[in-house]
Amino acid sequence: MALAAGDTVPDVQLMTPTADGPKPVQSATALGSGTVVLFGVPGAFTPACSDTHLPGFVLRADELKQKGVDTVACTAANDAFVLGAWAEARNVGDSVLMLADGNAEFATAAGLDMDGSKFGLGTRSKRYAAIVKDGVVQWIGVEDVPSSVDVSGVESVLKQL
Repeated sequence: MALAAGDTVPDVQLMTPTADGPKPVQSATALGSGTVVLFGVPGAFTPACSDTHLPGFVLRADELKQKGVDTVACTAANDAFVLGAWAEARNVGDSVLMLADGNAEFATAAGLDMDGSKFGLGTRSKRYAAIVKDGVVQWIGVEDVPSSVDVSGVESVLKQL
């Protein structure tokens, strides 16, 4: 069953890229305090993820903060090295906390995993965005089509805040 409003975010180990290399972080710790906007993408460097989804949250991070968001976080079924390179390539800086879900354990625990093996991608995350307060989902928008960034884009999140 997919993560829904009222659910607590799953607690699994993720990895975050740092200047000193990948560091483990529990999802409950990273997402469990304050107001968090979490968005998940099928993969770093893929067209909709790189051209629309991530850049929208980076460009409008200040607007999200003005609406009370403490943390903006992105998860993808990639390793921390790939997410670090993607963050650097897209000038993310400290606007978005990058959370590598290399084995798609968070996506699977959240019921937001998808089978991308038809495209040589294996298990990936569905594209979604969620507003989480103190570890509890307040709102979530999940795309029906992985290449769409409609209900999970920054504009949709801003309307929900």
